[in-house]
Amino acid sequence: MSMESDTHVIERLTGQIVPALPLPATNGPSVDLSVLSGRTVVYAYPRTAEPGTPSPAGWDQIPGAKGCTPQSCSFRDHAKELAAVGVAHLFGLSSQSTQYQQEAGERLHLPFALLSDADHRFKEAMAMPDFEVEGMRLFKRLTMVLDDGKITKVFYPVSEPAQDADNVLKWCRDNPQA
Repeated sequence: MSMESDTHVIERLTGQIVPALPLPATNGPSVDLSVLSGRTVVYAYPRTAEPGTPSPAGWDQIPGAKGCTPQSCSFRDHAKELAAVGVAHLFGLSSQSTQYQQEAGERLHLPFALLSDADHRFKEAMAMPDFEVEGMRLFKRLTMVLDDGKITKVFYPVSEPAQDADNVLKWCRDNPQA
């Protein structure tokens, strides 16, 4: 688990070019974030709950763990508004398997793909913050705005997951892609 400061995470990731690593997507073909043109928003989240399965012990007490479903639903509800302010691509990203993510995407009626980094290659290449619980390595919640494969804005930490899409929408509206 990284003890890196919030400011350092933001400063280190901002300006990075994302690696050419295809990530399995719930809508079919893998997605390589490094080759997407235009503005892309990627929100990384720890994990979505599986219906009927309890969350890991102490989940609600882990800072930033709770709120994955409200975060995904906020991006679902603002997807058209984000597109209207120039977001060409929108993705959720977790270390859960694509099969697991497909269930969540269907259940939550997400109009965008969820990307899987189950092998942690993307997270490690970007040195993204993570944590462990019950043997699972999970992303700490953060959102990145990419312009032509380069990170131009990082929202971290995301302390209010249900407000994440609102914050990203406002930033994108105030900072159109050059």
